[in-house]
Amino acid sequence: MTSTHVPGVPFALEPVGDVRWRIEDHAVAATAAPGTDVFADPAGGPPVLSAARLVGELPDGDFQLRCRVTVDVRSTFDAGVLLLWFDDAHWAKLCLEGAPGGQPMVVSVVNRTVSDDANAVDVAGRSTWLRVSRTGSVFAFHASVDGTTWRLVRLFALDVPGVRPRIGFEVQSPTGDGCEVAFSEIEFAAATLTDPRNGS
Repeated sequence: MTSTHVPGVPFALEPVGDVRWRIEDHAVAATAAPGTDVFADPAGGPPVLSAARLVGELPDGDFQLRCRVTVDVRSTFDAGVLLLWFDDAHWAKLCLEGAPGGQPMVVSVVNRTVSDDANAVDVAGRSTWLRVSRTGSVFAFHASVDGTTWRLVRLFALDVPGVRPRIGFEVQSPTGDGCEVAFSEIEFAAATLTDPRNGS
């Protein structure tokens, strides 16, 4: 498996899946394959783990990973995702996703054997800022319209003893024929988020 270095991320990322990840203009982009997703339906059925991802092992300590996500939404649930990954049964994702009716939304999912699914806010246009943070043992998902003021989407704990989490990017098109996704202005910082609720 060939590792990739993405501008703004200080550790190597490894691709999973057959999608080709493109480094262009200080961004990483990919075309989601048709019918792909990362989701374990709480109503039943086997988990779907077919979406392409590009992830690397997180260093120890607090961190923040932020970027601007742009999705050419063509079908319901087309999405660009910041993905936190422990194993096939334990992961979390923060998405810019096409909702039913075509409106892009910020959506989050935390999977502990099965997935939950939570819609946050509508997004005007095809782009928004997303951020994943860890402070101690707590993770935070945030979204922003300008990359400066951040709205809390989700605060949660997730851990698998003995497993070091991985983080990175995912592209999906569960009901469609694929979509274009770009992650730009990527920044990873070993920085502590002092207050997840004050907009910082």
